[in-house]
Amino acid sequence: MVLGGRHSPPEGCALRSSPIASIFMKICLVATAALNVASCALDDIGYLPRTGTVRAATLQTMENSAMDRAAPILIRIYKEERTLEVWKQNRAGEFALLKAFPICKFSGTLGPKIAEGDRQAPEGFYEITRRQMNPLSREYLAFNIGFPNVFDRSLKRTGSVLMVHGGCASTGCYAMTHYEMAEIYGLADEAFKGGQDKIQLQAFPFRMTAYNLTLHADNPNVAFWKMLKAGSDAFVEAARPPSIAVCDRHYVFNATARDLDPSTPCPPGVGQDITAADLQSFAWGPGESRISARSRTRLRLATLCRFSRKAHGHCPAVAQVPAAAHHKRSSRANLIHRADS
Repeated sequence: MVLGGRHSPPEGCALRSSPIASIFMKICLVATAALNVASCALDDIGYLPRTGTVRAATLQTMENSAMDRAAPILIRIYKEERTLEVWKQNRAGEFALLKAFPICKFSGTLGPKIAEGDRQAPEGFYEITRRQMNPLSREYLAFNIGFPNVFDRSLKRTGSVLMVHGGCASTGCYAMTHYEMAEIYGLADEAFKGGQDKIQLQAFPFRMTAYNLTLHADNPNVAFWKMLKAGSDAFVEAARPPSIAVCDRHYVFNATARDLDPSTPCPPGVGQDITAADLQSFAWGPGESRISARSRTRLRLATLCRFSRKAHGHCPAVAQVPAAAHHKRSSRANLIHRADS
């Protein structure tokens, strides 16, 4: 039901032909507004289901990359780069990047979602099933990320109805333009129709390189991000989605042990305690090099400037640094950061 050009109140808030109808209606509208603050895409709106659209250029990319149209997909999200990537399985069984989509809006900052109402977009490893797809979303098209997952629940993190959806407004979700969302939804829909049971979604604060982690080495979330990097590396190295489990309130990837308990210690050889100090022994990739504390500070400020300019259209004065002050980076590092400049 649509009322006055806006969506109707939740079920049970129908108008009554009585002297208190207007009061009842106001109560319902207040309840609707409260729900909207807590989540960003309720599954209660719409007349006709939408299915999304996979465009001709994307189909041509599939053909050129030896990918079947109904093959499984995987989704990767990078907050700082404001990018959502769809990866697709090729005929060799490996996943390769199919297409990158710009994220129109996400709320909050770099870091995981902790509690209902904190307006943070989640970070971590999630699974999307067909039941989480919403062709009737009030945000054009949407699917539920699956927050909180087992890891989140082990840390008593709370939140609900966290989505990837159309529209450019977000209170804890990843919002795409309608045009981009139509194709993302279409790719997921076709993968489900092709037999995929679950789509893995990997949500990161930034591209998971040792270089980028160094830029954020003083962030209190760095231990969590190092854990995410382990999962990202497992995917990149195998070109296949890693299996994901939780023990001792840690993500573990491709574990051979079965029936791990999220709240009990990991078996020997599975998982590890992760601290910020572990970054000192981090594995640096080819072309990456350690940098001084002074250069690291300058690079963090430059990254903050780029991130703020993309999000808000300007660079905070505190983050403005001369271009000449930037640390000289290798060709690989330049490639990694080219999307940010």
